[in-house]
Amino acid sequence: MTAQLAGKIAIVTGAASGIGLAIARLYLAEGAQLLAVDRDSFDTSGLEAGDTLALLVCDITEPDAPQRIVEAALARFGRIDILVNNAGVCLPGTIEDQTPETWARTMAINVTAPFLLTKAAVPHLKANGWGRIINLGSIMSDFGGPSLCAYGTSKHAIAGFTKSLAADLGKSGITANYIQPGAILTPLAAPSMSDPAFRAYWEEKTPAGRIGEPEEVAAAALFLATEGASYVNGAGLKVCGGAISRF
Repeated sequence: MTAQLAGKIAIVTGAASGIGLAIARLYLAEGAQLLAVDRDSFDTSGLEAGDTLALLVCDITEPDAPQRIVEAALARFGRIDILVNNAGVCLPGTIEDQTPETWARTMAINVTAPFLLTKAAVPHLKANGWGRIINLGSIMSDFGGPSLCAYGTSKHAIAGFTKSLAADLGKSGITANYIQPGAILTPLAAPSMSDPAFRAYWEEKTPAGRIGEPEEVAAAALFLATEGASYVNGAGLKVCGGAISRF
């Protein structure tokens, strides 16, 4: 590893599994100090608290969660440089069968929680005169899909939210970008991936001919957090093996 994040303090939500876990591991390997946040236990995540890592079990939709998360990072590391809003949920449903409850939960986790946590973190990023905000969108930030009414809407919202952050915060030395994963092997995607037809569809649609790995998304999150990405702002970075470019 090249210690590209040496001296940087990061927060990653949804860090106990999947893409969030891969990002947390890579950030630590690249020299960051990290607050890993998840509503679930970290017992089987492969992350162990230490000098460079603090773990916080917290439901990001709780009213006090933004303040708890920010205060935990400041208490442990004294500063915040990078915020990765990764935690998310996908609750299937068409407009006809998506319930108000699943709609509200999707928006609470995928949109409102990132908004509130970012709002709590921004004053500390501005105080540094440098910052990186990285949000997890989806290739469905660009188009709709069957039976994913709430999810697709939430990921379009993340795209708009991120672009607004970029416009508002750029002069403060803060960039905001969003990653657009395609079909990735994660616990969130596991129910869909267990359907042979679903998996075969994405393997065929993707020019790479395979499903992606969380580590491949983490590599994009690393790039966006580095000095080398200082002129990348308000962008959606697709990590989908080319699936979005092919009918």
